[in-house]
Amino acid sequence: MQAQVKAWGNSQGIRIPKEVLQEAAVSVDDVLDVKVSNGMIMLVKPFRHKSLEERAAEYGGQLHLDGEFDWGEPVGREIW
Repeated sequence: MQAQVKAWGNSQGIRIPKEVLQEAAVSVDDVLDVKVSNGMIMLVKPFRHKSLEERAAEYGGQLHLDGEFDWGEPVGREIW
């Protein structure tokens, strides 16, 4: 695939097809780090820790942070 650099005000820009953004898990308004190395321009999605709310949503909002947790029967030389 090729893209053409175009003028955009006092800067330049490249349009990235929707399919490419979906494959890279990049959405509109995401912030990307721009890196240049050996003549290559790289757009990198920065690492971001998930909030507690985002983590809870992955488990249907149920974190179960209170009480004991059953890890199963002892294995090896564990002492209970």
